[in-house]
Amino acid sequence: YNKMIQGLLYDANDPFLDKKRKETQKLCNKYNNTGEGDIKKRDKILKKLMPDKAESAFLRGPIHFDYGFNTTMGDFSYANFNFTVLDVCKVNIGKHVYMGPNVTILTAMHPFSYKQRNMYFDKQKNYYTDKEYGKPVTIKDNCWICSNVTILPGVTIGSGCVIGAGSVVTKDIKDNMLAYGNPCKEIKEIDQEEKEQYEKDIY
Repeated sequence: YNKMIQGLLYDANDPFLDKKRKETQKLCNKYNNTGEGDIKKRDKILKKLMPDKAESAFLRGPIHFDYGFNTTMGDFSYANFNFTVLDVCKVNIGKHVYMGPNVTILTAMHPFSYKQRNMYFDKQKNYYTDKEYGKPVTIKDNCWICSNVTILPGVTIGSGCVIGAGSVVTKDIKDNMLAYGNPCKEIKEIDQEEKEQYEKDIY
């Protein structure tokens, strides 16, 4: 776990990590099968799944996490349907961050060389495994991440940004930017006069 969270190559099938992923999967399944009206039950599940989530943050569901406890969400942040987070490294989501349907946050990385990437048999541990690593993701306060956005490992999105629908964010975005595309590019700094003018470009 220490190697994983530091972004070092690690054994992805380590028994401790395998156990934690299975526990997380059970919690996600429970949450996804609990109606939005059952607030107390949902809150109880999320406290186990995401102990560092602010109480006012809301996840509509279904949700999918690798670990959950590696992800933080600030006050009044919101995730719509099909929120997916591969949080092998830290994912830090600030306050008042709105995320549309099908937003995916990825921290997991595989080696580019297939010789390092492929499964192999670890004779000392007596099981098949592979080597992986990760890079953390940060979304700062007051951002709107529109539907079907994918955020890749190592990215930081600055405060006050709007990321247009369908974007693939491959590199850092400065504060207060309208950005969209694949790969996602900074289009315009957002200010009060231009904000409404550029909203049509998001969809």
